[in-house]
Amino acid sequence: MDRDLIRACRNGQVGAWRLLLDKYQRIVFSVPRKYGLSSEDAADITQLTFTILFQSLDTLREDSTLGAWLTTVARRHTWRLLDRKRREEAGGYGSSNESTSMLANTGTDDVERWELTEWLDHGLSLVGKPCRDLLFALYLDSKQPSYAEVAARLGMAVGSVGPTRIRCLERLRQALGE
Repeated sequence: MDRDLIRACRNGQVGAWRLLLDKYQRIVFSVPRKYGLSSEDAADITQLTFTILFQSLDTLREDSTLGAWLTTVARRHTWRLLDRKRREEAGGYGSSNESTSMLANTGTDDVERWELTEWLDHGLSLVGKPCRDLLFALYLDSKQPSYAEVAARLGMAVGSVGPTRIRCLERLRQALGE
């Protein structure tokens, strides 16, 4: 049972980590492979996923469905890697302005892009510094840091990045009147 595995891992039982890895390693590895990534990339994502689990262990709810949690983390990092590879193949967005880089390939002309950027900057200015910093790091930072990197940079627990992101996006929607 996952609850017992989580408790045992929190208590530092090496055997529990082995059981956890044996139980979920193939599932996590299969996520990036299903998206067409190489075995090497899949191994990197698997290692990253279990590293994030290790870092999040103290904040993870004992009633968490560990398989779903691990799969979500692996999927998210798979998408990031695929997006990074796509941008590298395309030669980047061609914009040095980080807040407009995500808007560069939206099919909009320069005026519309400028209006969207102004609209987004205005909304971000209304949500407060903690939310602005989090949303910028997650969506506008050209380096596309992982949740672990964002958490370390902002001094927050890795497990709180997702729920805080949801609250901040809701504040942004409200600030923008949507």
